Amino acid sequence: MIYLVIIAGAIVRMTGSGMGCPDWPKCFGYYVPPTKGKQLLFKPNHSYKKGMMILMDHEQFMVAKKDFISNQTLQDSNWEVYSVHDYALYDPVHTWIEYINRLIGALAGIPILILAILSFWLFKENPWITVIALLTVFGMGFQAWLGKTVVDSNLAPFKITIHMVMALIIVVFILYLIFSTKTSFKSQAYHSMFYNVLGIGLVLTLIQIVLGTQVRQFVDEQTKLIGYEKNLWLAKPEINFYIHRSTSVLVLLLNGYLWHKNKTLNLGFRKINLVMGCILLEVCTGILMYYFDFPFLSQPLHLVIASVLFGIQMYIGLEILHQKKLSTQRS
Repeated sequence: MIYLVIIAGAIVRMTGSGMGCPDWPKCFGYYVPPTKGKQLLFKPNHSYKKGMMILMDHEQFMVAKKDFISNQTLQDSNWEVYSVHDYALYDPVHTWIEYINRLIGALAGIPILILAILSFWLFKENPWITVIALLTVFGMGFQAWLGKTVVDSNLAPFKITIHMVMALIIVVFILYLIFSTKTSFKSQAYHSMFYNVLGIGLVLTLIQIVLGTQVRQFVDEQTKLIGYEKNLWLAKPEINFYIHRSTSVLVLLLNGYLWHKNKTLNLGFRKINLVMGCILLEVCTGILMYYFDFPFLSQPLHLVIASVLFGIQMYIGLEILHQKKLSTQRS
């Protein structure tokens, strides 16, 4: 479910739908948003609830200050200008993409809440399971609050980056819970150099994701400036782009070394093959974006694959830590 949230968020970014719902947690003050622009026009003799919005001719949102039934004409005493931000557009496609993104996020919270309740049965056996399960719930709450601040700030870049990193932290929590409740383990061997290099690779992947969100923000800004002339988006990129591209070579080399070590020493960490597959896909989608003018879905795929890569590396890290613990107990 968390990966579905990440996928939905990536599609929101790709389509520029981040402000499809200008308020939070509702959408234009409704639990189910409007499908047509005329639904946001002022209507006489209509029942309005507190928080519902209307779009004025001068491209400004007004929000209902209280519950009331409207008269034939708009009365200023019932309305106030929506002043959280100055975004005042309605696009039904953007609205529903963002709304579905929020729905998936809300649905993801349900199994996580159930997980936290069930974790108390394992508290005596391993209290960390309960602690991490509760942290996951708080993480989802914090993520929801971050979503509100992202909308209120009209998509401030650094807040989008924090939003992405928090999603990955939640992934880490859930992977820990999955691994901690396993009852059988594969035959694997601990190797200190493999462990240390994997740690460096994990940090580099996280840095790459952060840099990637910043490059994506630069592309968004270019789109606003020059429109959809994709061949010009990265004509004069910022230094973050060059760091992102150069670091990808280091990521490939480091993980190639891990793949080689795992194979030659027969360590048993077969998921390293998935890591290499993800990295090769990342390289392909990166080449497509830069040299072939951002083909459809290349941007969200690039982000989602990076998130999956991070998750697989994290799980391998948990496997190595388990083997390290076993080797310590034997010695």
